[in-house]
Amino acid sequence: MTLQQLKYVIEVANRGSMNEAAKRLFISQPSLSNAIRDLEEEIHITIFERTNKGISLSKEGVEFLGYARQVVEQAELLESRYLDAKPSPQHFAVSTQHYAFAVNAFVNLVNQYGQDEYELALRETKTHEIIQDVKSLRSEIGILYLNEFNAKVINKLLKDANLQFNSLFTAKPHIFISANNPLSRQSIVTIDQLHPYPYLSFEQGEYNSFHFSEEILSTLSHPKSIRVNDRATLFNLLIGLNGYTISTGVISADLNGNEIISVPLECDESINVGWICHKNVALSKLATVYVEALHEAIGG
Repeated sequence: MTLQQLKYVIEVANRGSMNEAAKRLFISQPSLSNAIRDLEEEIHITIFERTNKGISLSKEGVEFLGYARQVVEQAELLESRYLDAKPSPQHFAVSTQHYAFAVNAFVNLVNQYGQDEYELALRETKTHEIIQDVKSLRSEIGILYLNEFNAKVINKLLKDANLQFNSLFTAKPHIFISANNPLSRQSIVTIDQLHPYPYLSFEQGEYNSFHFSEEILSTLSHPKSIRVNDRATLFNLLIGLNGYTISTGVISADLNGNEIISVPLECDESINVGWICHKNVALSKLATVYVEALHEAIGG
């Protein structure tokens, strides 16, 4: 087993493709494939499962990748300390539901720890895809919420994927609305008061089950309902149509200005927002720093 082989595995996992990884490594695709097959034979595990749809990390491969990243990071520290070598570009990815505090934390991470070169990814995406991204180590960290309604389904998926949920905070439900919405003058709103206004929610694709909804009370019927794919569109519709969505109440004036406000919703539900990661894979330095930045972003 060589350090170069470990770097090959990391690059393939980052790219999700032998061809793309080979281009980045400036070697031929057959050479890369052979090097990884030689490693798999040596350590007697299958790191990557190969199908006609492409490659993906095996369960054993996920664990191996966690160790490989630690070894390569330590080797690069030694090289930069004693050989004055240029550090490799930093890699880190997070998949998240549509939370402004997750973006704030990402901004702080880049501002404080970004080198001259880095390859980072912030994916605001669907709930099921967040779990799949972390399961396959496409992202080290995922951010989503649990509540009494969805916990059984989500926790089963996390358990099956060998992932763990780490709570960040628990919040009471709020609505996000335009500062010009008539409800903005209320100290608290009821479900009945929301009926005249368009309800906005995030599309969940083929996994559009109520349990994967980003909004609690997802089983309620709404006379006016609009699904969107991104946070910017949702906020524009909150303003343009006097719509509303249901969330945690945590909002960033730095990112979103003062046009969107949150108002408490009269409801007995609670929202437990947290981050997920692999149980048996140590977090990279950037992932650890990002978790710290999340706590700072929510004031905890």
